[in-house]
Amino acid sequence: MKQLNWKKIVKQGLWVLLGVGTFILLGAAMQKKEHKLCSDIKIEITGAEKEMFIDEKDVAELLNSAGVVTSKSIGSIDLRHLENALEKNAWVKNAEMFFDNQQVLHVNIEEREPLARIFTVEGNSFYLDSSAMRLPLSDKVSARVPMFTNFPSSKNVLSAPDSALLKDVVKIGRCIETDSFWMAQTAQIDIARNGTFEMVPTIGNELVVLGNADDIDKKLKRLYAFYKQAWGQHGLNTYEKLDVEFDGQVVAVRKGASKLNMDSVHSVSDSMMQQQAIMDRVIVKDTLKPTIKQLPLASKNLVGSKQNKKINKSLSNNKKPGIAKKTIPAMKTNQPKAVMKKAQ
Repeated sequence: MKQLNWKKIVKQGLWVLLGVGTFILLGAAMQKKEHKLCSDIKIEITGAEKEMFIDEKDVAELLNSAGVVTSKSIGSIDLRHLENALEKNAWVKNAEMFFDNQQVLHVNIEEREPLARIFTVEGNSFYLDSSAMRLPLSDKVSARVPMFTNFPSSKNVLSAPDSALLKDVVKIGRCIETDSFWMAQTAQIDIARNGTFEMVPTIGNELVVLGNADDIDKKLKRLYAFYKQAWGQHGLNTYEKLDVEFDGQVVAVRKGASKLNMDSVHSVSDSMMQQQAIMDRVIVKDTLKPTIKQLPLASKNLVGSKQNKKINKSLSNNKKPGIAKKTIPAMKTNQPKAVMKKAQ
């Protein structure tokens, strides 16, 4: 008969008793802690780099409305329920809560930050964050963010096209907000009926046609290149519209183009000549040092330089330099092919 290893059995029994005792002590400690009262509340808010739309006082009021006070026992406080209650606030992106060993309740709040302000066609207004979440206005502070006008809906539940339009607003707003030049130069962005965007600049009277939100960073780079070089040549108030929606170019319409297009008194040739005098097409390459050149008038019916104007003037007078005009003699049909000499 095999003898029992009493030493091993005693050792295993001691480990079991130690584990049970540990669980008992932990349970007693937890029960004792749950009966202790909340000694203090510390609130920390992160995520807002500029303006804070929710402060510690607002969070404390939310906690008090949920019944959390410093004289309440820890065991009676449902931290998960409180986190969900705080996250129902539009400005709270995430909430985490825990008690430390001194019975202090720590409340960590991550605040949503507005990226753009939207004005609807109905006259309502709201903020938009980077996740296309609609945020209410605040009576305490006002965010300095890009403004978008003529948004088509104020409904709580948006249609698929309107939701997609808000995502395009986020793309443009993020691109503008990350650049100090465009934050200063952008007065507002209008939403057209077809869902495209038009920018109203702070300096200058022209309207900038952006098109849709695709490749918005490249479009703004081309526009910046145009501002940097073309404005130095023609001034700030030369154009009434700049179109950057076409890849690799900026189409600039000089002031007076709209009036001339609506004037039916001018002849067709005069209208074409005057249109050529007010429209430029500028090619802007997407490089670190963009270059600008103007297209010839003969190919695009647009004026880019004085040289093109001279060429058009010479063409209108039917004079081609360097080519002599040939004169073709009239054909004499009554003349015989051969003349016979008279016989003597």
